[in-house]
Amino acid sequence: MYFRFHKEISAALIILFLLVIFFYFIYKPLFLIFLILLIFTFYFFRDPERVVPLGDDILVSPADGLITNISEYKEGKKNYTKVSIFLSVFNVHIQRLPVSGQITKIDYIEGKFINATLDKASEENERLRLTLKSGSNVIYITQIAGLIARRIICYLKTNERVNQGERYGIIKFGSRVDIEFPNSYNLMVSIGQQCIGGETIIARDFKNNKNIQSREYKKI
Repeated sequence: MYFRFHKEISAALIILFLLVIFFYFIYKPLFLIFLILLIFTFYFFRDPERVVPLGDDILVSPADGLITNISEYKEGKKNYTKVSIFLSVFNVHIQRLPVSGQITKIDYIEGKFINATLDKASEENERLRLTLKSGSNVIYITQIAGLIARRIICYLKTNERVNQGERYGIIKFGSRVDIEFPNSYNLMVSIGQQCIGGETIIARDFKNNKNIQSREYKKI
């Protein structure tokens, strides 16, 4: 269902639709303006279904967008990889869960609204960071605001059990999503690659010997 749209914008779409009808009979220039606004809003907040590959051996992309940065760091005794995904105004802005597990912590951090493509945005910008425990692994997913994006929405609660590929939030008007995972997963993407939220495999644990030919998929 490609033309499904996000529930947050339902009221705005109804109002714009009524204004389009009203000005069609009253004043054509305003009719065209509101028609363009209606089409843009509908397209921007679209919420298409995705065919999600399932398995605790893989991490699927939490967002649509362009991979702008890949870096590594150490947390305790574990090495972590961070993949940054930039969302343009043309991308779907719904975020999805990379793997099934339990939300153990949700951190909302106030901050700036600098260009989200900059690496320092992950430390300085307003953001919401999820801590997701999947088996023995801890994964972090961060929604980051940017120059235009000023509202981060997350529907999850601490200790909630979640499923891979499910929608969990939205950043209104774009910006960036970071996913951080331990080196038990092998990186499967590269800088400059376009990702599809819920479908692109970001990383895979090859020690978990699952036959990829028998992998299950679910439309969500």
